Amino acid sequence: MIKVNVLVTNRSWKKYIKDPKIYLKKKIKKIEQRIISFKKNTFVFSLLLSDNKNIQQLNKKFRNKNLPTDVLSFPFQEKKFLKNLLKKKSDIYLGDVIISLDKVAPRRGKNNFKIAFDKIWVHGFTHLLGYRHKSDTDYLKMRKFEKNILKAINFNDRKNSK
Repeated sequence: MIKVNVLVTNRSWKKYIKDPKIYLKKKIKKIEQRIISFKKNTFVFSLLLSDNKNIQQLNKKFRNKNLPTDVLSFPFQEKKFLKNLLKKKSDIYLGDVIISLDKVAPRRGKNNFKIAFDKIWVHGFTHLLGYRHKSDTDYLKMRKFEKNILKAINFNDRKNSK
């Protein structure tokens, strides 16, 4: 099971997704139904829907990079510790994902907004699960897992754009 705590600090998000909590709940339900590894434990994470100003402050404070970015992930568990937790049936707090509306919204010209949003929150979520993209091998493993999640939420189904 996956539980997400959604916090919206920029009301403009609601122009693109009427109710982000309901939207994500539907997506997560599809992941849970199609990906076996999410059935044993309860995974919990927080998703902060924010803007460039806030994400830049966080990026500067925690990563020493004074610029906005599309997504930040703050894993709560070290990968080694997370693997040990996965062996037991338990609730696991994964960490926090922050997404900037100012970085997602411009992408809607090429793709629709919800597709761009799904790619970004899934990317942040995979970081919480211990995936990284520092090497080509790590990137390929992470990308494969992201594609499995996106496929599970019917990423290629145009119905999701409504």
